[in-house]
Amino acid sequence: AEFGWTGAAGTDAKLPAADTVWTQVGSGTLAVGKPVTLSWDNGQGLEFRRTISVDDKYMFTVRDVVVNKGAEPATLYPYALISRHGTPHTLGYYILHEGLIGVLGDAGLKELTYSDVMKEGGSQRFEGKIGGWLGITDKYWAAALIPDQTATYSGALRLASPRTPTSKEAFQADYLRAGLVIPPASRKGVESRIFAGAKQVDLIERYEDASGIKQFDLLIDWGWFYFITKPLYHLINWFYKLLGNFGLAILAVTVLVKLAFFPLANKSYESMAKMKKLQPEMEQLRERFKDDKAAQQQELMKLYQKEKINPLAGCLPILVQIPVFFALYKVLFVSIDMRHAPFFGWIKDLSAPDPTSLFNLFGLLPFAVPEYFAIGAWPVIMGITMWLQMQLNPPQPDPMQQAIFNWMPVLFTFLLASFPAGLVIYWAWNNILSMSQQAFILKKQGVKIPLKENIVRIFGPLLSLVGIAKADKGAKS
Repeated sequence: AEFGWTGAAGTDAKLPAADTVWTQVGSGTLAVGKPVTLSWDNGQGLEFRRTISVDDKYMFTVRDVVVNKGAEPATLYPYALISRHGTPHTLGYYILHEGLIGVLGDAGLKELTYSDVMKEGGSQRFEGKIGGWLGITDKYWAAALIPDQTATYSGALRLASPRTPTSKEAFQADYLRAGLVIPPASRKGVESRIFAGAKQVDLIERYEDASGIKQFDLLIDWGWFYFITKPLYHLINWFYKLLGNFGLAILAVTVLVKLAFFPLANKSYESMAKMKKLQPEMEQLRERFKDDKAAQQQELMKLYQKEKINPLAGCLPILVQIPVFFALYKVLFVSIDMRHAPFFGWIKDLSAPDPTSLFNLFGLLPFAVPEYFAIGAWPVIMGITMWLQMQLNPPQPDPMQQAIFNWMPVLFTFLLASFPAGLVIYWAWNNILSMSQQAFILKKQGVKIPLKENIVRIFGPLLSLVGIAKADKGAKS
């Protein structure tokens, strides 16, 4: 980060630069509550003074003052910049922004990745803005310039210099304020700030409220579902303070989400129960019009209308869960507050994948498993609960559709194995709650739950083979 002054075109005044050697006024090192003041005289009638202070969360305040000892007025333009040399390693996920970022006056939130900026015309400049901030962000950390929120400035998110055979490319976020005229025998100054620390939600919000920094909370990438993600974080955080465990907080929030969507889910499950009651009639219709698909669909729709059933109602709970699932994923992924938060047993970090693996019996066998085979205990639990929930339904008449239902839990087990453990625990717990609710409604509607029959249907042939093998072995002996 660099703060300084630039002169008007044609001026020959010496100004402090990156290699300027300043003199400390007084003594002591920079610390919280102990600012440091530096001075430098250009030998042409201008003395520059800089006071740097910092709080305990790495918000730096830089106050620059110019004393004009000459006979002529001086016009100087204050600037500040953050530069990054070389393209850092990024996670590369679409769910998280890493790169240049800022809220520049009324231009709203601007996010540019490193690859965006390196494209021709990728840099962006913003003229005549008031309020906001700009900088460079990583997943959990950021450096952000915060100009005087009442002053007019021009800002830029840009490629400062391209890569050359002898140097790396440089990215830069900077702003330039309007000229400051310092009359002879007088002094004038400006104050700027730079935050260089962890993106803790409460801390960022506190800075925004206390200092009036425009939309500083957007330094944390809440995403498209901002209206769900941020409240969900605060709800989880409230339960965490109450229960003392982020995992338990996630389980508690899951219960609240289920309660919120309880009426919708009830209607959906009731519709599914009615459809199960109609299975014999539906099979008769399919058999009667098996050679005329159009007539078959028409008769099925008439049956649905007669019984007041919406065949799409069963999809509603899943569709409603998707934004909540994505929002929770976002919270666990981007919030540093979740980082290294333990659950119970082997889960030491809810923001990281389950560290165990099915393929070495969850650590019982003495060898490491490649990352792509790391199917942890919680993903397996999630897959089992998903499979059991699906077995509450009778087998699908279409063999292809039934095959999809059979393999879907396996697919999701592998898919979610690399997701944060907190998210997998949420999904498994949600499956258990949904399964309980669905079973209760089916029983209430007088519909038989074919769980045992489905398990026998799927595993019966395997059990029969085991039985035959045992019988054959006994006969030989």
